[in-house]
Amino acid sequence: MPRVIDCPDTTSCELGECIDALYAQGFHPWEEESLLGAAGWLRKLGNNRDFLGDMLVDELKRGIKAAEDASDYGPQVVMLSTLGSEFYMRANFWPGEDEHMFRASGHSAFSYHLPHDHNFDFLTVGYFGPGYSSDYYEYDYESVAGIVGEKAGLRFVERSTLTPGKLMHYRAHRDVHSQLPPQSLSVSLNIMHAGGAQGWLDQYRFDVERDAIAGVISAGGSETFLRVAVGLGGGEARDLAHHFAGSHPSDRMRLVALDAQAGVLDAEERDALWRRAEASGSRLVAGEAARRRRALAAA
Repeated sequence: MPRVIDCPDTTSCELGECIDALYAQGFHPWEEESLLGAAGWLRKLGNNRDFLGDMLVDELKRGIKAAEDASDYGPQVVMLSTLGSEFYMRANFWPGEDEHMFRASGHSAFSYHLPHDHNFDFLTVGYFGPGYSSDYYEYDYESVAGIVGEKAGLRFVERSTLTPGKLMHYRAHRDVHSQLPPQSLSVSLNIMHAGGAQGWLDQYRFDVERDAIAGVISAGGSETFLRVAVGLGGGEARDLAHHFAGSHPSDRMRLVALDAQAGVLDAEERDALWRRAEASGSRLVAGEAARRRRALAAA
């Protein structure tokens, strides 16, 4: 499960101080000194009981545009910083089941009951409210190829709550959690790592009952662009997809390129495409190709 960091500092800081310090020292979660340094600053910011409320009031006074800019990550998120030296900061709002926003949007809008890992490290601290609970698991990212239905090797650890003041380090490609709605509205503060390679690393959702990978939830813009370009019928796009399918260094992008091509073929041509892909030499591509051929045969 995520590492709980004991940081008993009772001093506080302003948001600007925290951001400036992180810009100066960076956030490199694989380095213990950098990780603990960032955790110390998050602790100080969490001790400031006024900054977030003051920030929200200021944003509301500035009008709709300011509110849109502050929450462009999603409906439950307020961005606290822009992307810095491989990091950014945000505040997450977690409604309880009795909140109007939960009843109006449902649990899926807030990623509740969605077992998933992360393709980035981040620090989080409980800031307001009782905090969300999670069922925590661990798994070995390197042992899986990412095929839908593949055995994940999940190991249940415990159910625990991000209580006020609790500070945790979520480890990329290791910690899996399924979040549960808090008893009432809660807020957490995060420092997120955002390395350049992140877009090429998969983030999975899991079926914990079957101990299996249920899908990928980290599709990037390049994947969407390629699918749309091929779907629109351009010859250059089809050539690029063919090239990517055979030689792209990312197995996931190779699979996307094959999917894009398959989308404009008839059933017989799709079967031939996936038959060739089964001999690609990639565990992911071969496994997904076999799964797609089974689906074609069953259709």
